[in-house]
Amino acid sequence: MEQIQIIDSKNHVGETVKIGAWVANKRSSGKIAFLQLRDGTAYFQGIVVKSEVEEEVFQLAKGLNQETAVLITGEVREDTRSKFGYEIGITGIEVVGESHDYPITPKEHGTDFLMDHRHLWLRSSKQHAVMQVRNEIIRATYEFFNTNGFVKIDPPILTGSAPEGTTELFHTNYFDEEAYLSQSGQLYMEAAAMAFGKVFSFGPTFRAEKSKTRRHLIEFWMIEPEMAFMHQEDSLEVQEKYVAFLVQNVLDNCDYALDVLGRDKELLKKYTNLPFPRITYDDAVELLKKNGFEDIEWGDDFGSPHETFIANSFEQPVFILNYPKAIKPFYMKPHPTREDVVICADMIAPEGYGEIIGGSERATDYEFVLEQIRQHGLDEKEYSWYLDLRKYGSVPHSGFGLGLERTVTWLTGIEHVRESIPFPRLLNRLYP
Repeated sequence: MEQIQIIDSKNHVGETVKIGAWVANKRSSGKIAFLQLRDGTAYFQGIVVKSEVEEEVFQLAKGLNQETAVLITGEVREDTRSKFGYEIGITGIEVVGESHDYPITPKEHGTDFLMDHRHLWLRSSKQHAVMQVRNEIIRATYEFFNTNGFVKIDPPILTGSAPEGTTELFHTNYFDEEAYLSQSGQLYMEAAAMAFGKVFSFGPTFRAEKSKTRRHLIEFWMIEPEMAFMHQEDSLEVQEKYVAFLVQNVLDNCDYALDVLGRDKELLKKYTNLPFPRITYDDAVELLKKNGFEDIEWGDDFGSPHETFIANSFEQPVFILNYPKAIKPFYMKPHPTREDVVICADMIAPEGYGEIIGGSERATDYEFVLEQIRQHGLDEKEYSWYLDLRKYGSVPHSGFGLGLERTVTWLTGIEHVRESIPFPRLLNRLYP
């Protein structure tokens, strides 16, 4: 008898199989027991009919506790009433691991309680669906960049310098030196682009930002491509094609998960239409002022309400171009005709999900970058390797960073970014 996973049920209709699973929930009448089963690939229903099994099997089924691990035997059948489409008629049950007093019951629980039990909350159908979408975004990311000639390069997590200033960094001792947890792999990716042309990284980053908003995490994952011989406009095309590719692959491969989450698939389909709209920072400020945002002034960074209004004005992901130099990092290329802005763009997701990509063309002039390092109060010695990139065959190059968790939050339609990562690190949360 073959042991299968629930997700493969469609290939075994009419066959008697064995499945290892956990009992997510159960209900029973006098003659039938219904078991909601999960095995990590999907959820489906197991049915135990008293008249069709030995009495001890039926009594065992009725007495199973939530999250008991079992090996079940039975025949796979089509079930047109369920979203999954299949069920199993159970004829045998073997208990593998007992479960007693499982803390997360079908009733409502508070967020703090669920976060304290995150190691168990991951088993719930909604969290399971979110993680499946996250996994698909990661899989599609590798496919997109591998197909388009990028080489994956892994930047260090421990660094001696800060790409975007030192105020939001985690300090640590590196033997007799001072080091930081990485807040971005970008500077290293620039070095890699000079060696390989088109590169990308995918790894954890850390921001010691004391923020409690629904968009912020202390530890999160970034996809950071960097491209030599590429100006900003070409980079924007890569960015929108990449995001549209992610959306399409989630639609193609996460249909069941999106159903569980109640996500509007027709709305997601709209986000695959290219090109995405573009608006300059200057015009965005004017748009906001004309629509009642009297608090915004030229030179301010946009907050959540501002980004939400701008994106909802287009009902698409939208690029905001050329922010003021004063609110952007030192490495961005200056605008050719203006001293007050740099060549950069943020991609803002619709539906109130905020910035998901930040990117720019990078400054290539040695003296300019050196002066920027000095003006930002950074240590020239720590950045000498970065300056070398401007001495030995400097070329136009551009890149961007996509925040994985914000993208997961947007595509799943969940409210808070803390549910988009398996074990979130928040301002007051380091457990579990």
